[in-house]
Amino acid sequence: MSSPRSRSRLLTAALALGLAAALTPVISAQAAECGTTNAALNRPTTASSVENGGTPAAAAVDGNTGTRWSSAFSDPQWIQVDLGSTQTVCRVTLNWETAYGRAFQVQLSDNASTWNTVYSTTTSAGGVQNLTVAGAGRYLRVYGTTRSTGYGYSLWELAVNTETGGVTIPPTDPRNPDFGPNVLVYGPGSSQADMQNRLNAIADQMKTNQFGPERYAVLFKPGSYNADVNLRFYTQVAGLGLRPDDVNINGHVRVEADWLQQGDNPNNLGNATQNFWRGAENMSVTLPTNQIERWAVSQAAAYRRMHLRGQIHLWNGGDGWASGGLIVDSKIDGVAVSGSQQQFLTRNSNLAGGWSGSVWNMMFVGSPGAPPQHFPNPSHTTVDTTPVVREKPFLYFENGEYKVFVPALRQNARGTSWETGTPAGQSISLADFFIVKPGTPVATTNAALAQGKHLLLTPGVHRLNDTINVTRPDTVVLGLGLATLSPDTGKAAMAVSDVDGVKLAGFLVDAGVQNSPVLLQVGPTGSSASHTSNPTSLHDVYLRVGGSQAGKATVSLEINSDNVIVDHTWVWRADHGGSPTGWTVNTGRNGVVVNGDNVTAYGLFVEHYQQYNTVWNGNGGRTYFYQNELPYDPPNQASWMNGSQPGWAGYKVADHVTSHEGWGMGVYSFNQADPSIHTANGFEVPNRSGVRLHDLVTVSLGGVGTIDNVVNGIGGAANMATQQRYVVNYP
Repeated sequence: MSSPRSRSRLLTAALALGLAAALTPVISAQAAECGTTNAALNRPTTASSVENGGTPAAAAVDGNTGTRWSSAFSDPQWIQVDLGSTQTVCRVTLNWETAYGRAFQVQLSDNASTWNTVYSTTTSAGGVQNLTVAGAGRYLRVYGTTRSTGYGYSLWELAVNTETGGVTIPPTDPRNPDFGPNVLVYGPGSSQADMQNRLNAIADQMKTNQFGPERYAVLFKPGSYNADVNLRFYTQVAGLGLRPDDVNINGHVRVEADWLQQGDNPNNLGNATQNFWRGAENMSVTLPTNQIERWAVSQAAAYRRMHLRGQIHLWNGGDGWASGGLIVDSKIDGVAVSGSQQQFLTRNSNLAGGWSGSVWNMMFVGSPGAPPQHFPNPSHTTVDTTPVVREKPFLYFENGEYKVFVPALRQNARGTSWETGTPAGQSISLADFFIVKPGTPVATTNAALAQGKHLLLTPGVHRLNDTINVTRPDTVVLGLGLATLSPDTGKAAMAVSDVDGVKLAGFLVDAGVQNSPVLLQVGPTGSSASHTSNPTSLHDVYLRVGGSQAGKATVSLEINSDNVIVDHTWVWRADHGGSPTGWTVNTGRNGVVVNGDNVTAYGLFVEHYQQYNTVWNGNGGRTYFYQNELPYDPPNQASWMNGSQPGWAGYKVADHVTSHEGWGMGVYSFNQADPSIHTANGFEVPNRSGVRLHDLVTVSLGGVGTIDNVVNGIGGAANMATQQRYVVNYP
């Protein structure tokens, strides 16, 4: 969210392509080998037909030899799998049921239209066939022309192996990994003066660097430090202990609002509404006597897994605006004072000193010490327990070795994950990770994933010419220093297969100037597998369209898999930046589209998209805290129409949905280009007993623009005369 009354032109820098090239890892060349990973596993699959009462094509690529695809009783028939990107195929394995194909071809294509035959037979004997082939394509098809029986074609499994690309994936030394130049690691023996000087230099460099390419991670090994961390743009500070108290900062880890003008007075600084993209994690902070911690932030600024020995203020103090953020899995010994914070989420945290303050939307989930439920005035939405959650994976250092800890899934959780003893979860040696630096070829990254590696993304801008494909269950993709993925060729930055337990954490996806239909896809279209016991989760994953460049993306985040957990995201179509922004410049239709069932979101921030900002098509969805600003830049009412209805709701639950629930949800308007613009509803949901919303607010920021109703035609207009409207329960 930017200031509703002013817009500052901020300094930016060109993206450092030369730096990216310089950081390319050393790769050893060798003859290409045929890999052993099944590239077809759980990939999107289609077929010419399905036998009446049979199972769909996806059953042939689910890794289960007890399920099968079977076709109609006629010739020809085919089954086709989308490998996600162009791959060099070296082997195809067909595990036929009794009804096999006697005559068939294996074909490859880049476009699913023009096919190249790489294997052909008219004398197949069925059974399990391991076929050596040679060819490249994104799509692979088995095209049968003659059946062996009077039944159709029937495949237990179709497996595809691809070449490793002629490279070896360099091993990661878990005791001395190469994190690149923008990860700074300090230990108890480090010079405190040198450390503080470096922290100060980074803070000075990043103070106003809102859209530059520089990124930093500052990591502290277990021990105690005297430090003042003034946290600025694209900087992550984190402890490397297994518990927050393993690393203690005597001093501050703070965010100040001392750079952006507020109002018309150039000397009036204190506006925190653009304090984005930064984070503090996994450490304790012991404040000097009689001092407070300042955490004046807005979106994409996580205070996560922290122990603050003292009091925290969530705004500049007395004269400043602030607009969003979260405290999660943390303990605050002193009182948390929200001040001018307009909305804020606190999840699974111990507010030992209590909470003071409220503006529009303060949300608390599973947090002892939270204020009691009361909405509005004060607007405190309090939910006693968190139904299902996994905390964010994190890097730590133990016995001379770097590891990544993956916290366990928790049900009906209350309080932090770490105060009662050793946290539950799994440790993974960094030896099992491939370290991705800016300039690493996507083909190399995908080869590492195919070999079963996890990914550690180092700080910087990673420019992508293809999609990073996460196909294996339980894969961890962990970013340091807000590592940024930017697709250059109009493809998705990352696509996740419909598999169990993938964890995506700590990175930013920045749309390229060539439109991407989707930036981040979790599960292919048509995903249907249940992941109840081991869901995929997203933690501090941010998406941006515009600002650093004239980015374009039709949909930013698309969730097709079931049971996904979204643990804090900011999905933003930029309203300002170092590059031009505008209604026809940085285009984006929807921020978040949820097609999967039983998806749960904690801290869903979605802003400025050109139609519905969030579209929820799946059943069983739950949102705990939603913050949305409608776009600032529709040039007139005619450009902001949903058919005959003025405007698009900020949160849309599809008409066919039968079960959905949300708590602590706000939609705001600031129609800067034309203040006369109206939006019919902040929220639109089907009128069904299973669809329920609690504690809703709509706001006309400064009375600029009108939201006619809160939800489905009720709640009244938020406009110049009445700038906030509330609905406690719907229906």
